[in-house]
Amino acid sequence: MKSEKTLVGRTKKNQDIFKYSLENDNGFTISILNIGATIYEILAPDRDGKYENIVLSYGEISDYEENPDSIGCVIGRTAGRISKGEFLLDGEKYYLAKNDGNNNIHGGVKGFGRVIWEATERVDKESISLILNYNSPHMEEGFPGNLKVTVTYELNNKNELKLSYRGISDRMTVVNLTNHSYFNLSGEVKRDILDHHLSINADTVAVINKEILPTGEIRDVKGTVFDFRTSKKVGKDINDNELRSYGGYDHPFILNPSTKPTILLEDQESGRYMEIETDQPTVIFYTGNHLNKEIRINGGMIARRHSGLCLETQDYPDAPNQCNFPSSIINEDKEYLANTIYRFGILT
Repeated sequence: MKSEKTLVGRTKKNQDIFKYSLENDNGFTISILNIGATIYEILAPDRDGKYENIVLSYGEISDYEENPDSIGCVIGRTAGRISKGEFLLDGEKYYLAKNDGNNNIHGGVKGFGRVIWEATERVDKESISLILNYNSPHMEEGFPGNLKVTVTYELNNKNELKLSYRGISDRMTVVNLTNHSYFNLSGEVKRDILDHHLSINADTVAVINKEILPTGEIRDVKGTVFDFRTSKKVGKDINDNELRSYGGYDHPFILNPSTKPTILLEDQESGRYMEIETDQPTVIFYTGNHLNKEIRINGGMIARRHSGLCLETQDYPDAPNQCNFPSSIINEDKEYLANTIYRFGILT
C-alpha cells in the first residue's frame, strides 16, 4: 500500500490545495482533495482489468472553490435542505443563509465542502487512511457551537472504502454529514447512469414537496416508482409524472435495518459494481438532475443531466423542523458518529 501527496492548486486566499492518492496492493486508488475533504477520483478496474475513474470530477481544480454542484465533497453542518433557512433549538431560533430559494441547502454558502481541511496520512498493515479535520467555529453559517469534525477515508485490500465521520461540539447543535460523490460505473463517464441497475433495501420513502423538502409523510414504496427493493434500471421510471417536476430522483429512502449491504449499484457493460453498507437511517438517491453543459468534468467533457448519481447516506433531512423525524441534535455529552462502507467489485 502506498500514498502520495501532490500540490495541485491554490485558493483565492492562497491556501494550498493538495491531492492525496491512496493506493492498495491491487492498484485500486482513491484520490482526495483537502478542499472540502473531496473525493476527486476513484480508479476501479472493469471486467477486463482496465482501471478508470468512476466518479465525476471537475475539469479544473479551481472549480472546487465554488463547487456549485457539491461534486465529491463532504456536506455539513447539515446535509440537504433546512426549511426557510431556520430552526428552533432549545428554545432559541437560529437563522441560516437562504442559498436555495427560500431554504438553506448543504450547510450554507461555504458549508464544509468549500473549506480547507487539515489532512494526515496513515499507513497500517491492513489498510491505508487519510484523516481530515476541520474546526467549525460557533455561529459559522449560523449554526451554534464550536464543532470539531473528523472525516476518515480508509482503504483496504478488499477494495473496500470506509468513510467515517465524527463530530464533537461544546454546546447543543445539529449535525448531519454526508458525502456528495457522483458515481458513474461506466468509467470516465462513457455513458450516463440511466442503464445502471440499482437496488435499495428500503420499504418506505419520505415524501417531498416542490422545494424538495420533506413534508413529514412517510410512504410505502410498493407499487410506486420508488420501489428499488428488487434491482432495476435507474432510468426505468425516470420519466414518470411523479418524477417529472424534479427531473428525476432526489428523494430520501428510509433504509431497512440490516447487517447486509443495503444498496447495490451495477453497470453490466463494464462489469463494475458497488455495494454500500451504512449505519445511517436514510439515503438520498439523486440522479444528477441539475448537471448541465456549463460544467466541465473529467478531462474537460461537458456535464449533462444524469451524467452521475449520488447515494448520500445520512440522517433524515430537515430533521430540526420535522417533529416526527429522529433527532439530529448533539451536545457536549453526545458526539456525532456515522460510518459508511463502499465495496467495489466485478460482476460474475
